[in-house]
Amino acid sequence: MTANTDLMADARKSLDGNWGIAIGGMLVYVIVAGASGFIPAGSLVLGGPLALGYLIFNKKISAGEETKIENLFEGFQNFLPALATYLLTAVFVLLWMLLFIIPGIIMAMAYSQALFILSDEPEIGAYDAIKKSRAMMDGYKMKYFGLMLMFALLSFACILTLGIGYLFLIPFMQVTMVKFYNDVKADHDSMQAPAEPILEA
Repeated sequence: MTANTDLMADARKSLDGNWGIAIGGMLVYVIVAGASGFIPAGSLVLGGPLALGYLIFNKKISAGEETKIENLFEGFQNFLPALATYLLTAVFVLLWMLLFIIPGIIMAMAYSQALFILSDEPEIGAYDAIKKSRAMMDGYKMKYFGLMLMFALLSFACILTLGIGYLFLIPFMQVTMVKFYNDVKADHDSMQAPAEPILEA
């Protein structure tokens, strides 16, 4: 399992030479997501596909692939599953929050990888993506919390830059979360893989 600091270092390497497109894509995403709020139920209907598209955009940066602004809208190619995953995750977290805040936070972390899973498996259903995320995050929620805490501290530091630091922090955070997903997925899959048979001489 890769340390969070190493994941962040890997993210910085992926962003080297890509800060322009990363910041540009982030700004377009924020503008489009903000504009959707002026459409009745726009945030609810478009939030999932937009979030999936932004995730795909950052996955390309993380993988060192050619990244274009158009990639931000690839989530609309899987519109209904993205919408269902987005809404179902929000409903589940809200229901847990109604029980108590702490369980809600824990389950929000458990469901955090659902859209990542959907981006890898477009054919998977919303409920299965959430279920798989919960299984994948078993044993990794504290690691995720630690990473979020590190970014929260960096976020406070950005206030001292009059907000300019967020132009760099948000892309950095998003690419790091891709690294986190890839690392957890690889670790989880390795534990799920059947053991190699031992051949006797």
